[in-house]
Amino acid sequence: MSDDKEHSPEESFISHLVELRDRLVKILGGLILACAALMIWPGPSAIYDFLAQPMLASLPAGSKMIATGVISPFLVPMKVTLLLAFMVALPWILYQVWAFIAPGLYTHEKRLVAPLVISSSLLFLSGVAFCYFLVFGRVFKFINEFAPTSISIAPDIENYLDFIISMCLAFGVTFEVPVVVVVLVRVGLVSLEKLKAIRPYVIVGAFVIAAIVTPPDIVSQFSLAVPMILLYELGLLIAPLFVRATQAPPAADESSGS
Repeated sequence: MSDDKEHSPEESFISHLVELRDRLVKILGGLILACAALMIWPGPSAIYDFLAQPMLASLPAGSKMIATGVISPFLVPMKVTLLLAFMVALPWILYQVWAFIAPGLYTHEKRLVAPLVISSSLLFLSGVAFCYFLVFGRVFKFINEFAPTSISIAPDIENYLDFIISMCLAFGVTFEVPVVVVVLVRVGLVSLEKLKAIRPYVIVGAFVIAAIVTPPDIVSQFSLAVPMILLYELGLLIAPLFVRATQAPPAADESSGS
């Protein structure tokens, strides 16, 4: 009787809740440690200065950004630090998520989920890095060259942060295109041949999406659309390899999965 009670659905559900709570606490602890470390070094001000470099480099010599809010000089660098802390702690967060779901997966499912989690994270961070290091400088220079000489350019730090976040998010999500292609093929929603056949529509769609989520200049639109198309092609190349590598084993081996 005691063994039956120990393995009852209610006890199993509670144990999963306890495990989930412990994982969430560890995730929160990792975020706090990362944030505290960044607060100490290099500090919120230095982090925001680094983030502002692409804009400052495109402004006339001696120009600075402005803060129109009373607490903006404190609040905005803190927001940037929190966002960076999340990115720094992302491997730890993903590990905790993986540790929570892995015991319930079969071996072939682990071969499916683990590469997707890792690759999607790396691709998102690659999209953010691509946006910051290769796109921002060109976009800001292109926009500021069109500014009339009668205008004194002094971007507000809050508006700048909102723009940076939206652009980084757009590029980060865009770089997930190979993962989307691989998942669609792997779960059988769309065949590889069908995805290859709709290439012309994908190209048009990439430019439409770029026109919607980026500023109305050709530099940023091409900077988003072209990588999206190339990453789509990359997904088409990787999808068949991924499908073969993550196929389920024979039924006899399935019970020994996790």
